[in-house]
Amino acid sequence: MNNRKKITLSESELILGIRKREKIASEALYDMYSAALYGIIFRVVQHQEIAEDVLQESFIKIWNSFDSFDPSKGRLFTWMVNIARNLSIDKIRSKDYRNNSKNQDIENTVNFIDEQQNTGLNTEVLGVKNLVEQLKPEHKSILDLVYFRGYTHVEAAEELGLPLGTVKTRLRTAIITLRKFFN
Repeated sequence: MNNRKKITLSESELILGIRKREKIASEALYDMYSAALYGIIFRVVQHQEIAEDVLQESFIKIWNSFDSFDPSKGRLFTWMVNIARNLSIDKIRSKDYRNNSKNQDIENTVNFIDEQQNTGLNTEVLGVKNLVEQLKPEHKSILDLVYFRGYTHVEAAEELGLPLGTVKTRLRTAIITLRKFFN
């Protein structure tokens, strides 16, 4: 745990310190604004890990482009919010982000929801185990390993002696079949 005391400077001291490229100014900048900027970024991107990455990118851009900050046009915080917000929007508009969103692994989504809701997955309430029993044996065994016993796809492939691609294809087929029960 970091026991370092947070640094706070007045806006004018902070601006002067950043212009002089002082280490204490970079630390104060982060200490004073990281939580607020993270909140703004997270509201746009809706993913913790991505928000943390965009926050880091924001501070790098703020530091590297500080010469373009003009105090006569507005407050420092407003300028930084615009940078963070624009980087967040750029991120969600990026092809990479859209592809990752479309290809989000279902177990990551379930884990994310569980973390956010602080709940466990109770498959009995949903009747999922009963529905899984109706699947073909090759689909049922993969679902059991991955979703009920916590195996990764690679571990399931090793356990079943199957190629990874086969495991993923069968898992996808099983999920599509299960979706039909809910629609």
